[in-house]
Amino acid sequence: MSTTTPPGEIAIDVAGTQLLCLWQRMLFWPEQRTLFVADVHLGKAASFRAAGVPLPSGHSGVDLDRITTLLTAHEATRLVILGDMVHTRASYTQALDRHFRAFRASHRDVDVVLVRGNHDRHAGDAPTEWQLRIVSEPYLLGPFACCHEPGMANGTGYELAGHLHPALRLQTGREGVTLPCFWQHASGIVLPAFGSLTGNFTLRLKPAEGAVVIAGQHLHAIKYRE
Repeated sequence: MSTTTPPGEIAIDVAGTQLLCLWQRMLFWPEQRTLFVADVHLGKAASFRAAGVPLPSGHSGVDLDRITTLLTAHEATRLVILGDMVHTRASYTQALDRHFRAFRASHRDVDVVLVRGNHDRHAGDAPTEWQLRIVSEPYLLGPFACCHEPGMANGTGYELAGHLHPALRLQTGREGVTLPCFWQHASGIVLPAFGSLTGNFTLRLKPAEGAVVIAGQHLHAIKYRE
């Protein structure tokens, strides 16, 4: 791993090509103008409200706006969602439908591919008007096997996955902080969760593994140390 300019990006060379880790919790494949994102969990707040938990609204619209910003900035022609785009069946509200239709209207020429995750399977497929290509894992794209759950590539390609919401705890003396990260393991990369209301799973690096940690708008590459 090597740091690039600006500090909000780190380039990694994998599978004969280059990917950019972005501080906004997405991967960009410049060669194919493709953005990868995992665990958006649209409608999570609505799902909680339906269950009687009073969470505020607006998170899904903000998260779609975040994706819009990156699609525009990188002139991406493809967006691959690595599972768990929608949180539950109760997430399919009129407000979310309105937000997503507006999002697609702004990006008519972008190929949006959803690799079904466990939440997507339980929530059911999105309306056809959302103009998604919905596929099962592994979805093969060039040298990459796009999955939701790590370990599902079965040797079909370099694995890009989500599901785990990886984070790394950095410790200095008595103080520590847990930060989301891109986790690079022996056969692929697990992306950090993108959604505003998602939690993290703290991992411990093993030999030959590394991580790109997200600290605000800065990224830091970290390798395993004894």
